[in-house]
Amino acid sequence: MTNTISAKRRYLALVFPLLASERVARAIRSGQARPGFPPEAPFVLVEKQKGAIRLAASSRAALELGLVPGLSLADARARHPDLGVVDADPAEDARLIEAIADGCDRYTPMVAIDPPDGILLDISGCAHLFGGEEALLADMRARLERLGLTTRSALADTPDAAHALARHARSADAQLDSLPVEALELGGEESVALRRAGLKRIGDLRARPSQLLSARFGEAAADRLARVAGGRDLRITPRRPEPALLLERRFAEPIGRTEAALAAIGELMAGAARRMEEAHRGGRRFEAQLYRTDGLVRRLRVETGLPVRDPATVMRLFDERLAALSDPVDPGFGFDLVRLAVPLFETMAPVQLPLEGGALAEGELAQLLDRLSTRLGRNRVRRLAPRDSHVPEQAAFAFPAIEAGPTGPWPEPERGEPPLRPTYLFDPPQPIEVVAGVPDGPPQRFRWRRELHEVTLAEGPERIGSLWWKRADNAGLSRDYYRVEDRKGRRFWLFRLGLYGSEASSPAWYIHGLFA
Repeated sequence: MTNTISAKRRYLALVFPLLASERVARAIRSGQARPGFPPEAPFVLVEKQKGAIRLAASSRAALELGLVPGLSLADARARHPDLGVVDADPAEDARLIEAIADGCDRYTPMVAIDPPDGILLDISGCAHLFGGEEALLADMRARLERLGLTTRSALADTPDAAHALARHARSADAQLDSLPVEALELGGEESVALRRAGLKRIGDLRARPSQLLSARFGEAAADRLARVAGGRDLRITPRRPEPALLLERRFAEPIGRTEAALAAIGELMAGAARRMEEAHRGGRRFEAQLYRTDGLVRRLRVETGLPVRDPATVMRLFDERLAALSDPVDPGFGFDLVRLAVPLFETMAPVQLPLEGGALAEGELAQLLDRLSTRLGRNRVRRLAPRDSHVPEQAAFAFPAIEAGPTGPWPEPERGEPPLRPTYLFDPPQPIEVVAGVPDGPPQRFRWRRELHEVTLAEGPERIGSLWWKRADNAGLSRDYYRVEDRKGRRFWLFRLGLYGSEASSPAWYIHGLFA
């Protein structure tokens, strides 16, 4: 959905033209990388393109020597034999952009990645918190310079205009009309056609009626012109949705102890609890963000199975999270901003304790699951739920215990009868050697894990029909299941795979589960 932008919306675009090379330079300075050439030497990042090794990025020193991206490595080395060479790593570049975007969250929650080396921020209503747009931009530039990053930036009323100014303007005070037509990013052929028609700058296009531009160069050209220079705002899609509740505390002097940061989180949680109590709601997800002065952001996230708003309960989970971290939270030169976000809200009705006193059993179990999931990981503590399927291994599925998954009744045997399904299933079923009557007699004895079991009791068969859409593999064969008991009273769940004669000439046998 598009709309004409009002003067109140403002966007900031950041571009990092030397992102890849400065990432490598930082790794060399910190000792994380030992590339085999002096730190001050010019170097390039290379990748394979159409069968040739070409330059993907160049350091500032290499650019001053005329070694631009796209040049073949052979030509570059012919000009400068002592040139340093490093393999390009787009995944690491993307991770660095994500880390920079994390740091930009301190200015506004509306942050979006502008691939491959840019970031877009919606700073509408945020700039006054930092003393205005210029003060916000100055603070951001200072932090990025301390990280050793070269930055180009631009402010505009639409994200596309800010993007175009940051990437294509030749000076900081350039106007949209002075940008080349390449700023529309239409493609090589369209840009050449515009230049051949004498339309070299954005201002030349704006001076013509949009209908003529559409008729001659297509709707894409008119649409891009409207987005870049016509005030049409498509808004940005933030990388993280806006949380239901967000509280923060800024420090005039950075705090250098993790315990002090946790105390600040506790104070924010107390404020969040009051807000949630007024709304009769509770949170099921809490995220603390610790912003270091050097731009690094540490995030601590905890979840609960039931909505809660008790500060002590949430802080115990944060303590569990910290204790489970393999990489302790290092304050570095200190944290200057602490935030607490509650992304997920749910209605929380008042709960009355039993008259005889004590906590509810359900609440105690939920707290135990929360602590285990926080310490061990949300996917390591799981619960089972029934699923409507006649295939045994698909009749239940596991999901994180901390999630509110589907619930339903489990199938129960008739009164006085043993369970229809074993409590433990093998995945996959284990092959066994069986002596049984042909063609469909019950098992008389079987060998499993080198031990021979004499069957004294057998019940079955329970036939699980074939899956006709999986005829190509064993899942497409019928199964005859038997509940058996050996001489020692141990009970097993066995099945014969395939019907004798029609589906298999010599059906195989498997053990699928054990009864308790």
